[in-house]
Amino acid sequence: MPRTLALIPAKGASTRLPRKNVRVLAGRSLLAWTVDTVRASGVADRIVVSTEDEGVAEEARRLGLEVPFMRPADLARDPAGVVQVALHALSELEAQGDFYDTLAIFLPTCPFRGVDDIQAAMRLFRETGAKFLLSVAPYEHTPFAALRVENGLALPYFETFFGKRTQELPPAFRPNGAIHLLDVAAFQAARSYIAQPLYAYVMPWERSVDIDTELDWLVAEAMVRAGEDASAP
Repeated sequence: MPRTLALIPAKGASTRLPRKNVRVLAGRSLLAWTVDTVRASGVADRIVVSTEDEGVAEEARRLGLEVPFMRPADLARDPAGVVQVALHALSELEAQGDFYDTLAIFLPTCPFRGVDDIQAAMRLFRETGAKFLLSVAPYEHTPFAALRVENGLALPYFETFFGKRTQELPPAFRPNGAIHLLDVAAFQAARSYIAQPLYAYVMPWERSVDIDTELDWLVAEAMVRAGEDASAP
């Protein structure tokens, strides 16, 4: 039977928002928000955390997660990214005799993804026969209206669309970091998680918050408070 590995990359060496992966949002660390949802989705045969940080590893173990290896420190610093981290994780597990057909990557910085999102993305992945799938969200501000400034002048990046109303511009989406689904063999061959054909699972903005800065954190806190207020009697 095909096997699915859920990988949660959670380094401790975050630069813009230090130790964000174990920062507590509404009583739960971001790592806990993610693992609770992944577990409830039931899509994975095994859930593994990749980290170089013993404090993150301790939080993962507290949550009942596996940390079967520690990530090398050089994979927790730029320019190393999720691709290198995922390839390392697969290599480590394969060396232990543990092989997978599908890799599902869930970043802890996207706490509002839902169980339904994970299950629906996996259905899309299976039904289409996709090798690469990522979750996306609509841009809050269309990139087709973007301007560059040269010598004090505002110049359009997309002259065809300059001056048009928002509703006249084509829809545009951004990766939101919530879900990546990959065929392991294709991923190891391409060494990329955005190789074509790349399928998209569309999520709404309110479930697509990706926490990378203090402002992102404040937005997430406000959203949690608003949700609590909305559910109050």
